[in-house]
Amino acid sequence: MAHIYDTKNKRLMIDTTTALELVLLHGSVNTNVLEVDLKDGLDYVLAQDVISEIDMPPFRQSAMDGYALHMGDDATYTLVGEVKAGDNNNPTLQKGKAVRIFTGAPVPITANTVVMQEKVTVEGTKITIEEPLKENTNIRPQGEQIKLGGVAINKGTTIKGVHIGFLASLGVTKITVCKKPSIAIIVTGNELKSAGTKLSYGEIYESNGAMLTAVLNELGYQNTSVITIKDDYGKTKKVLNDTIGKHDLVIVTGGVSVGDYDFVGKAFDEIGVEQVFYKVKQKPGKPLYFGKKEGASIFGLPGNPAAALSCFYIYVYPLLKKYEGAEHTSLPSISLPLLSDYSVKGTQAQFLKARIEAAGVTILGGQGSAMVRAFGDANALVCLPVNSTEIKKGQIVKTILLPFK
Repeated sequence: MAHIYDTKNKRLMIDTTTALELVLLHGSVNTNVLEVDLKDGLDYVLAQDVISEIDMPPFRQSAMDGYALHMGDDATYTLVGEVKAGDNNNPTLQKGKAVRIFTGAPVPITANTVVMQEKVTVEGTKITIEEPLKENTNIRPQGEQIKLGGVAINKGTTIKGVHIGFLASLGVTKITVCKKPSIAIIVTGNELKSAGTKLSYGEIYESNGAMLTAVLNELGYQNTSVITIKDDYGKTKKVLNDTIGKHDLVIVTGGVSVGDYDFVGKAFDEIGVEQVFYKVKQKPGKPLYFGKKEGASIFGLPGNPAAALSCFYIYVYPLLKKYEGAEHTSLPSISLPLLSDYSVKGTQAQFLKARIEAAGVTILGGQGSAMVRAFGDANALVCLPVNSTEIKKGQIVKTILLPFK
């Protein structure tokens, strides 16, 4: 198969910016939508704008407990009634008249201000106002949040709990969303054993499948499956070929490097996967593979858990969001001061597990490709460009915010 970036049969290692651009350019896009109950819409991406069918609030609403007045010429008013939340009465107030009112209640059409109860003295049916009056104070106008026919939430928005609350307040019961991808995780390695079994010398427990499945579930992707295979070329080729035709996204961990028992790259070529790129100038995760076949997007991630998870956040997550038509694809990033000196090892771009604190960001210990434990304390990745050397305390660094931390 032809490979993008082949030059005289040499596959060029590319930079991180180009790698992400190619993932988003060549990654598959979903065209299927479905209607779901609002309560089931969490973490889906809206496939179309949600249009409000009502004003919100649907009437002029009191913003606090107090007294609704028809402003008169002096500070004393006569109480003529009461309006509480849920009442549908609309008393007519003459000038100098008032009603007791409560937060969320409809403000009578003839009232032109609401005075908080702390600024009122009550004597029987007479109240005295203890502050200067101004029209429309403490009144939420009809349609203040949104008017009938307005766009409540835009297409491409990833639905969170607050969106569900807002749409519920508008009476929405169903939303049209983009279908989520079917994802297969293929884990390779002779040394891998399932948790709960006894380890022999030279063996380790398989964790990438469990980790990536959990992270995907945490992000709202439930349609995942995990397949574990040994370092066998024939088996690798067959599993890859069978799996790619059944899923929208295939993530392979391990077997993508150049060792004698790394069969994944060769198998990709044999079954007709179009390689978009292989190897990125980064640490961790240099042996990163991305390709495509029959509408499926295919990643080959490093076998080391921390490297696999870093590559997931930087490259796989944006593709997932693009697939669903999300307005924003990559994780958000900010610029923060470094809270301590850091000595850079290597000349590649680096993604370092870090923790954002009040005054800036701290690069954590345990940065090795196999050391996933530090991710438990991390809420960010610090990004250092190629050829960085000694990073001094106070220097501003690009910081990617990790989700759900």
